[in-house]
Amino acid sequence: MKEEIGQKINQIRNEKNMTLKDLSEKTDLSVGFLSQVERGLTSIAILSLKNIAEALEVDLSVFFSPPKKGRPIVLKSYEQEYFQHDKVSFIYSKLSGEIPDRNLEMMMVTLLPCDEEGSPAKAPHEGEEFIYVLEGILTLYYKDEEYVLYPGDSAHYEATEPHTWRNRTNKLVKLLSVNTPRIFNE
Repeated sequence: MKEEIGQKINQIRNEKNMTLKDLSEKTDLSVGFLSQVERGLTSIAILSLKNIAEALEVDLSVFFSPPKKGRPIVLKSYEQEYFQHDKVSFIYSKLSGEIPDRNLEMMMVTLLPCDEEGSPAKAPHEGEEFIYVLEGILTLYYKDEEYVLYPGDSAHYEATEPHTWRNRTNKLVKLLSVNTPRIFNE
């Protein structure tokens, strides 16, 4: 996956007639590091990748492959694919295989740090949601209430009520999300 990300950075940078030095100046990442990333020799943190996306004026999701159709029922960790939905600061990875007419959608969700302050948009939809916080401190807004969840905490609620999540910290938040019915169609 790091090779694919590096190749995509290189492709977009070249399309924009930008040198490694130009990208380095816009991201505060060294030319040597960027060169290693582009050649697939080193991994890159999601925050650094976000900085690169902003410098290249592209959405972060362009660096991740779209979900493939017809995934097997067993999904190996190295087969997980990532996507962003509606340009929010969440990065999703579907964890479920392809069961026809399934009622559950399991996802790993990473919330980027320092999500915007203010009144969060609350997006009700059909079904239920269950979340389990794996890492970081999550703020859950449900109806008119605000809940702070820590690693090991969970919440289960009717998704038809107004709700949203926020990361109000400077660290990543990772959570397991189980939804019914699927909220992200392939």
